[in-house]
Amino acid sequence: MRQNIAATFCAIILGGAGLIWATDGLQAFTAEGARRLEISNNRPFAPDPILETMEGYFRPLKEAPSKITLIEFIYTTCPTICQSAGGEFARLRDLLVKQEIPVRMISISFDPQQDTVEALSDYGELHGALGKVWTVARPDIADLEALLDFFMVTVIPDDWGGYQHNTAVLLIDKGGRFSGVFDTNAYQAIVQAVKAASR
Repeated sequence: MRQNIAATFCAIILGGAGLIWATDGLQAFTAEGARRLEISNNRPFAPDPILETMEGYFRPLKEAPSKITLIEFIYTTCPTICQSAGGEFARLRDLLVKQEIPVRMISISFDPQQDTVEALSDYGELHGALGKVWTVARPDIADLEALLDFFMVTVIPDDWGGYQHNTAVLLIDKGGRFSGVFDTNAYQAIVQAVKAASR
């Protein structure tokens, strides 16, 4: 009996230790939580690939170092989550513009083969991205995998020609560091983070 109790106690201790290790000291219980914690702790320098915008221009990701850059990853034919995220990005843009907070916003397609400049433009028009504050763009296919890996964006093809993917608003500060991950509708948290990063 005592041996069974001791074995159970050891299993609990080992299990708890494993849980603490696997969740960064119980701070992250999901992959998304782990991503946010890692970015908050490390703030790595973001890459600077060339993007083709919905206007047909080629611009570096970190084109405006004096501005905060907010990014979301989408694909234009997504019938559900990307359309919702596009609407939320538009509302976020409106809040930032109303408060006269200088920021650059980019919706980046992770399906550059299908998302032509015309498709990017149509998506932008649908959601009110006018190019000045917010544009829609695609990376070169050769840069895509490294870009998704750096921002820890998970993209999994589904059985219907689309993708399952995680969504978030990603913040690059004026120093070019990836320094924040937010829910797409966490408007006030994003506004406050942009204000803090702008100081």
